[in-house]
Amino acid sequence: MATSTVLFTIILLFHGLSDSTLQVQSLSFGINYGQIANNLPSPSRVAVLLQSLNVSRVKLYDADPNVLQAFSNSDVDFIIGLGNEYLQSMSTDPLTAQSWIQQNVQPYLPQTKITCINVGNEVLGGNDTQLWSYLLPAMQSVYRALVDLGLSKQVAVTTAHSLTILGNSYPPSAGSFRQDLTQYIQPILSFHSQVNSPFLINAYPYFAYKASPSEVSLEYVLFQPNPGMDDSVTNLHYDNMLDAQIDAVYSAIKAMGYSDVEVRISETGWPSKGDANEAGATPENAGIYNGNLMRKIEENKGTPAMPKVPVDIYVFALFNEDLKPGPASERNYGLYYPDGTPVYDIGFQGNLPGVQGNPPGIRGLPQLTFSADSNVNAMSIFNFLILLIVYLLLSAY
Repeated sequence: MATSTVLFTIILLFHGLSDSTLQVQSLSFGINYGQIANNLPSPSRVAVLLQSLNVSRVKLYDADPNVLQAFSNSDVDFIIGLGNEYLQSMSTDPLTAQSWIQQNVQPYLPQTKITCINVGNEVLGGNDTQLWSYLLPAMQSVYRALVDLGLSKQVAVTTAHSLTILGNSYPPSAGSFRQDLTQYIQPILSFHSQVNSPFLINAYPYFAYKASPSEVSLEYVLFQPNPGMDDSVTNLHYDNMLDAQIDAVYSAIKAMGYSDVEVRISETGWPSKGDANEAGATPENAGIYNGNLMRKIEENKGTPAMPKVPVDIYVFALFNEDLKPGPASERNYGLYYPDGTPVYDIGFQGNLPGVQGNPPGIRGLPQLTFSADSNVNAMSIFNFLILLIVYLLLSAY
């Protein structure tokens, strides 16, 4: 009887610790892997890092063959990018789209899981109005080429937008697109509805805070405790800005007659450094934003207006990119420095081959660090110790 009681206690302990470890390992998220830098680690080393972080989805801004080869036979889903510079030729010549897919997609399937092509980036949020008219025809050309090549059921077609396409975002239920863009967005939404592809948004609460730090609550944009805001039309409560931004986009889409188009966040993040006039760009705030964002991803919940639709989120970005133009913040969105050391602590640590050491703690965040590799090793040791204890107990009795 004593032996049974001891063994039962050990089993309960083992089950509890196993559950806690698996809960940590179960967090998976998407990340943007930009490469506008001259000091980044090789794609093969990055593949190890992302595997240790349990990253399940990666978004590229091109179709870098070195990256796609490095992730061959992995479980990572890829969104690859087709740059804005291709839009004109793709829109006028379908054979150009087919040739691009034959060169940049077909050779890597199925070993590398390319699941989506992002045609252009923030085109409608830019000032090149000529590109606006090229966008949808280019998307259609890429889709037709995928159909002709028998790939349309495994590779989706979409494009990513900035939030500047919204004419109104407050309250979220009154979200609407800019009047000058509706003639372009309406047929794009029709395309998404017909081919069942997602509507991608690059959403940065940081931009709102940077523009009006005296009016926008820092706690509201960092997912910290705050009074939040109530939508006076729907009476829905919002305790963070990202949810409000997402629902504003959903409202804008529904206002144009579409209720079957899913919104996904193709970029969101917070810079750890900025110029003197870039309020809030600190490693502390970046760590809090991304750490709380990870917790939000782990909860796998929707927004107040779409509670049953979990939001697919891609964090921006994997590395700091030293060659990006613009203000200092643009070069400092990375979770990691190019040498593989974390810029700040968001509650876990990956494993880039050849790098050792932990980041300093960040105020307001737990000091738990882990990697998938270290969990496997810890679990192996733990299992061995449990078996050893059981053996010794059985021997004693």
